[in-house]
Amino acid sequence: MIPGERRIALSGTPIENHLRDLWSIFEFLNPGMLGRASVFKLHTTDSNDDESRRLLSHALRPFILRRTKREVARELPEKLEQTIYCHMPKQQEQLYHELRDHYRETLLGRVRSQGLGKSKIHVLEALLRLRQAACHPALLDEKHAEEPTAKLEALGLHLADLLAEGHKALVFSQFTSFLAIVQKFLDDRGMSYEYLDGQTRNRRERIERFQNDPNCGVFLISLKAGGLGLNLTSADYVFLLDPWWNPAVEMQAIDRAHRIGQTRTVFAYRLICKDTVEEKIAELQTRKKELADAILQADNNLLGELTADDLELLLS
Repeated sequence: MIPGERRIALSGTPIENHLRDLWSIFEFLNPGMLGRASVFKLHTTDSNDDESRRLLSHALRPFILRRTKREVARELPEKLEQTIYCHMPKQQEQLYHELRDHYRETLLGRVRSQGLGKSKIHVLEALLRLRQAACHPALLDEKHAEEPTAKLEALGLHLADLLAEGHKALVFSQFTSFLAIVQKFLDDRGMSYEYLDGQTRNRRERIERFQNDPNCGVFLISLKAGGLGLNLTSADYVFLLDPWWNPAVEMQAIDRAHRIGQTRTVFAYRLICKDTVEEKIAELQTRKKELADAILQADNNLLGELTADDLELLLS
């Protein structure tokens, strides 16, 4: 309904979850060009259909101008990513194994008899609970709040070292309840920090304090609320406390520090508990990853492509 002789779409993530993101953009730019959404979905759902993707890429190439950060911001320092594998203490490990065995017994049988489609709600709940148990058992039951956990110990050691050397760090989690636990952890150790989630109203003040106050060395941020639109170049360390299904979301979070204005090498760490669903999510990301940039970037919406075999792997 918007009149205009020309239309331009500008996006840093034209494909974030699936190819239908791209359909929406082109439906605005040139209505009808990619046909009906239902037909487009039908022809692009198969993640292994490289021929369809090559054809789509060829058709869209005249309409797309792509510029990567490496091409337009050559002055940016290096970005180094590393996975830190954490070993759960005995109590946390026992609770996790009990939970995993419970879901293996109840869920896999349901999937075999009713199919994955009819069991999706139960699958999502099981994966959520296992991911929470790997982060901190208190996310399942507050009575575990004072127990030691692998990720808090690892985070505490790293923060103590880098803050002593004058560095600043961004700490991301999807779970605001986990960030609340990290807040108490930092309070107990006298570490100054800022906090931002979806409920935060005075965002600008919090950002400016972190950017400008040399005594404020940590910024706790919920992944969904702070993964986009923030310029936090005073930080040169980024910690992702829990893996997300979509690697593009994680990359957006890391890029809050690695952007124009950054003068130091950025170190990004993913904290993953050994022998848990988190390790399996990382395996799935690797296994499902498409050949490089078939259209614009890899299409990695793992939850949407989950199979019964994948579920067996996640619960193994």
